[in-house]
Amino acid sequence: MNRIKRMIDALLTIVLIPLMAYQVTGEALHEWLGITMVLLVIIHQVLNRKWYVALFKGNYQAFRILSTVINVLLLVSFALTAISGMSMSNHAVPFLYNLVNVNTARVMHLAFSYWSFILMGLHIGLHIGAMTARMQKNIKMVLSIAFTIIAGYGFYLFLKSGIASYITFKTHFAFLDYEKNAGLVFVENIAMIIFFAFIGHNLANVVKGLGKNDNSVLKSLMYIMMSVIVGFVLNMAVGGNVSTDNVWQSNTFQNVETIKMGMLMNGL
Repeated sequence: MNRIKRMIDALLTIVLIPLMAYQVTGEALHEWLGITMVLLVIIHQVLNRKWYVALFKGNYQAFRILSTVINVLLLVSFALTAISGMSMSNHAVPFLYNLVNVNTARVMHLAFSYWSFILMGLHIGLHIGAMTARMQKNIKMVLSIAFTIIAGYGFYLFLKSGIASYITFKTHFAFLDYEKNAGLVFVENIAMIIFFAFIGHNLANVVKGLGKNDNSVLKSLMYIMMSVIVGFVLNMAVGGNVSTDNVWQSNTFQNVETIKMGMLMNGL
């Protein structure tokens, strides 16, 4: 059973990366990847049904509160992403088209698909500690430094992509570069999810280390701060966020009607 759970978890992460890359996959494949993600999430819930049974049992310590909040928010965000995405479907489930008013669905889909991506990264990060528990300390140190830099690059990409304006409903249309190399799109998506997983992992270490007489809390906060600094430095060095005016002037911006799902980089 544990092997099946790990396989489903791996598939969820693998499918997420191309699902984030609409400009590479196109509309039809994007929809089918979304349906695949929905099925995998349902299987994941069934395999982890004991979590629901235990939800109202036992004591809630800091880490359990953190993980429960992230998991519940992820489930809600994912459900809203799936419903809004299916409401715009032309290929996978066209019979659900306009289930939610298409204009409303577009706005919902853009914001909640990015929220799902962020929360899934945090969710992955909560479990990294268990996966690396048996590693030697020197190896952990090297990996921590390496992933601090990678996470910093991911944070820079988050800033550069303007995702903050999507998740706060300030921008209703995503601006995708259709001329960017497909491999680079995947690498950038991986770097961004590594950033959020890195944050989730270190937040878990912080709440687990509260009240302990060691430096684990300070060390984890330092790693978070360093990754954020790396991201800000890169953002300033490259010249700040990409201007939407430049995107409007380029031929990479697609008409809203032709990218009704694709304007949402990672939706379902």
